[in-house]
Amino acid sequence: MKKEKNQKKEQPIIKLENVWKIYHVGDSQVNALADISLEIYEGEFVAIQGPSGSGKSTAMNMVGCLDIPTKGKIFLEGENISEMTESELAQLRGQKIGFVFQQFNLINTLSAIENIALPMTFQGINIEKRTNQAKKILSSLDLAERGHHKPNELSGGQQQRVAIARALSNNPDIVLADEPTGNLDSKTGKYIMDLLIKLNKEKNKTIIMVTHDNELSKYAQKIFYLKDGKITNIKINKKYLNR
Repeated sequence: MKKEKNQKKEQPIIKLENVWKIYHVGDSQVNALADISLEIYEGEFVAIQGPSGSGKSTAMNMVGCLDIPTKGKIFLEGENISEMTESELAQLRGQKIGFVFQQFNLINTLSAIENIALPMTFQGINIEKRTNQAKKILSSLDLAERGHHKPNELSGGQQQRVAIARALSNNPDIVLADEPTGNLDSKTGKYIMDLLIKLNKEKNKTIIMVTHDNELSKYAQKIFYLKDGKITNIKINKKYLNR
């Protein structure tokens, strides 16, 4: 019998347990997330999908340890991040999670190499090592010749590749991609998705993609569907396992 890729390990790399995120607007209560539970395992490629207002951005903040829940627990590699201080959270994020955003979020005054090296600065890595690492990652993404260019000198696809390189700078276990092709044409978008698949399959990175797009979700192994702050369905994409 063929062994499936990404069989579940004993412990999920990320686990949300009965998570609520509640905002108070005047006298009203808004449940951005309502009693969400999910598990993501090492080496999986998952999508969190939903329309605008479904709670997927809030779910991204929870899964990415950018925020803590109003109620419930979030575990990253078995550690309950719900009880951590902001400084502890920031350190953990820097070591374990790389972020790729729709708007790229590159610093316009820095070169591609400097943008990629920046997360390593916060981990105390010296300038020579972080510069060499940034160049190495940039080269692996076929952008070696663009290292000294600033973001406004790069195309949208090149900026997104720099953003992915930055996400990889501290060799995180998890890459969280928020609408990673939202500002790209279809051809460039496919290149970026193929790159994320390559990172997942060849580097065993856990990829968590947040999207509203059915076409992007087809790239994922597992899809969590959100509506009104709740998970309404979980789908396993068998085609992914046969790639």
